[in-house]
Amino acid sequence: MKIFAERILLAEGWAKQQTLTIEHGIIKAIESGEQTGAEKVDTVIPGMVNCHSHAFQRAFAGFSEQGSEGQDSFWTWRNVMYKFLAQLTPENAQVIATQLYIEMLKMGYTRVAEFHYLHHDLNGEPYAELATMANAIFEAAKDSGIGLTLLPVLYRYSGFGQQAPTEGQKRFINDAEQFNQLVSDCFRLSESYENTNVGIAPHSLRAVDLALLTDAVEHVRALDANAPIHIHIAEQQKEVDDCFAHYGKRPVQWLLDNMSLDKHWCLIHATHINEQERQGMIASQGIAGICPTTEANLGDGIFPTTEFLAEQGTFAIGSDSHISVNPIEELRWLEYAQRLIKQQRAILANEKQLSVGQNLWQSAALGGAQSTHSNTGELAIGKQADLLVLNDQTLALFANDEQHLLDSVIFATQTNVVKDVMVNGCWVVKAGSHAKEQSAAKAFADMLARISA
Repeated sequence: MKIFAERILLAEGWAKQQTLTIEHGIIKAIESGEQTGAEKVDTVIPGMVNCHSHAFQRAFAGFSEQGSEGQDSFWTWRNVMYKFLAQLTPENAQVIATQLYIEMLKMGYTRVAEFHYLHHDLNGEPYAELATMANAIFEAAKDSGIGLTLLPVLYRYSGFGQQAPTEGQKRFINDAEQFNQLVSDCFRLSESYENTNVGIAPHSLRAVDLALLTDAVEHVRALDANAPIHIHIAEQQKEVDDCFAHYGKRPVQWLLDNMSLDKHWCLIHATHINEQERQGMIASQGIAGICPTTEANLGDGIFPTTEFLAEQGTFAIGSDSHISVNPIEELRWLEYAQRLIKQQRAILANEKQLSVGQNLWQSAALGGAQSTHSNTGELAIGKQADLLVLNDQTLALFANDEQHLLDSVIFATQTNVVKDVMVNGCWVVKAGSHAKEQSAAKAFADMLARISA
């Protein structure tokens, strides 16, 4: 396959009139000029990686926005979540994830890291096949065409000090042996699904202890030395306080002191960190997985992005609870939150890249690729052909020279600018439409009506 792009954002920057040769999903050549038989497109940019997703939560977006006279919080939101997920079957999970992943693709996400912790049946008992729920996620990725990094979640306790799980958490819980078997089963499943891989996600320091965490990391690294490891950390101030009360250390500091973090670790949220923890994350090459719309929706707080990027930290973005499924909105609010704190403008740029929008898009795509250990994140020879074609008719209404194009996309457009989406060398969205979007939406709406009744 050959694609001729009038302008394209390559790893080294913008280029004009380039032909991409794609074989078996990989970019084999990038050459100047139009070649015979090449499909013509206008503006091309790399696809975005979603570093943090809980697919089932897409189905209860909007259910937790009732007023409570200022008493609502992340912790009360969890009760709504527990009540909702108590009803979900593997069939429901696949319907939800398929709908979500199609939405992601249409908005420009080409790969997703699924932080998957809904493991067991309605009674909290393991399925005969431990990976039954995980298989539903693999099937949804296959049906939609999105790239998938599955992260089975290790969840054992309800709080620091090995507190017993609550009733609402019964579908999450595994001991070390059962969890490692689940991970091994997911690795075997992945072999049957193209463009997928597997890592692990210790849920949080309150949900695991050192022995469990160490055992799980050793097991997955024996299966794949580069497996991604994601963990919720320092999301809420209460979590930080509870961790300090139990361990005498803040969460990120405890993790740095007790585990050998590296570039395959992604610390999700890390909202409440101090300077020492921030610098420790950067020194370890760990990734900050920032989810601005969910963090705002849950009242988590704001990650110190300005300082983190100034010190050469690596970040990725995620849609988490899917109150928004839009990478443009995540990046817009990543910048806007810093503007509100600093009372300045155009903050998340640097001397090398003056465009805030371009710096954010390219940095997040590369960080997302690192967080999923996938051959994605930029358009270059040898990289996977995950790319977006933008709608030039929409772009024509804004400043759209190369210097300002991604600034306009992120900060000025209010409609979806993504026209076509390619994943692993295959078109999955054309002219803004996905082949299965109508059937997926109907199945999702019908399911939602049943479980909400």
